[in-house]
Amino acid sequence: MKEAVNHPEESTKAIEIEDLVKRYKELVAINHLSLTIQEGEIFGLLGPNGSGKSTLIHSVLSLLSYDHGKIRIFGQPMHPDALAIKKDIGLVPQEIALYEELTVFENIDLFCGLYISDAKKRRELVDAAIAFVHLEDFRKFRPAQLSGGLKRRLNLACGIAHQPKLIFLDEPTVAVDPQSRNQILEGIKELNRRGVTVVYTTHYMEEVEFLCDRLAILDHGQVIAQGTIDDVLAMSSIGETIEVVSFDLPQGFVDEVSQDPEVLTSSFHEGKLSLKMKAGSDRLMSLIHRMEEEGINPLSVTSRRPSLNDVFLEITGKELRNHA
Repeated sequence: MKEAVNHPEESTKAIEIEDLVKRYKELVAINHLSLTIQEGEIFGLLGPNGSGKSTLIHSVLSLLSYDHGKIRIFGQPMHPDALAIKKDIGLVPQEIALYEELTVFENIDLFCGLYISDAKKRRELVDAAIAFVHLEDFRKFRPAQLSGGLKRRLNLACGIAHQPKLIFLDEPTVAVDPQSRNQILEGIKELNRRGVTVVYTTHYMEEVEFLCDRLAILDHGQVIAQGTIDDVLAMSSIGETIEVVSFDLPQGFVDEVSQDPEVLTSSFHEGKLSLKMKAGSDRLMSLIHRMEEEGINPLSVTSRRPSLNDVFLEITGKELRNHA
């Protein structure tokens, strides 16, 4: 798990969102949402489909108008004509945004050219971006000639070539091969080590644990949980999940332990007994002793703390991975 960064009180706020409201006729997409993201952190933005993540990002980037609220980027008001601020922002969308008729180099050069007019400087930046995502051997390839993972890396290069101070990454590892995924994640960490602030959305909880200093969970246009990973895990009513694998568990034993008042939920299927325990309970050793008394020899007994996905499911009622 990534150790949280301690930000002093005087540190710059990269993003300040105050009482933001966005409506689509009768639908309230963002409901009086306030959020602060500190400069220099990787901030995870999570939520089920329809929670308001995309609307929030588009509002912050002034790609959408909103009904009420204030948005400041690096202390300055954000609005559609804030070109000086926008030069410091990069966006890597979930949908791959590339020009099929252009090569790898030409695609990156085109996007970089939106911010950098000097040709010599731009070439240096494009070369640096190509090296950063390890596409040196594919400079003259067109997108149709690249694998899905290579396209994702190219998509990333197009969004960061102008060396922004703030980058929004919207599920940048969807449907990529393990090698490309690892390179993208390591690349994001390297960007952050260089001082870049990252806002990161994903449906993969292991990526959040690997990358993020802090996170916020959105649902129905509101922040329903935020903080470090440990802060969010501490919100769970689940203390631990105990799993017993055995092919000789008597039904009477299963019924007895399942009725323990410290058990929140239980399931028994194909030889695996799973018990979600209340926070603060300590039943593992007593369960093991009980099986010894009954002469039960389990194949395995494991205990694990709540995962981010467990907490997400508990507080939203929805599986994060069910996003198709």
